[in-house]
Amino acid sequence: MSVDVDTVTRVARLARIAVTAEDAQRMTGELNAILGFVEQLGEVDVSGVEPMTSVIPMQMRRRDDAVTDGSKAADVVANAPATEENFFMVPKVIE
Repeated sequence: MSVDVDTVTRVARLARIAVTAEDAQRMTGELNAILGFVEQLGEVDVSGVEPMTSVIPMQMRRRDDAVTDGSKAADVVANAPATEENFFMVPKVIE
């Protein structure tokens, strides 16, 4: 993939970045170098490499996936104007 000056100015306009013609010319070369490097990375054979989440192999910490009420039902409804058995009371809206 190659980037030209028109593409750089269009992207700069979309990003609302003020770019002069001289800057656009310079950025064209820099962006083409970056895209060339990314294309080189795409050519690397990684078929035998296991995906990693960290440089150091380690087990992620996990908590038990248990459903609880949080033991804070009374704190949750403490400021409610009307409650009953830890539920919010609201006015009846449907007859």
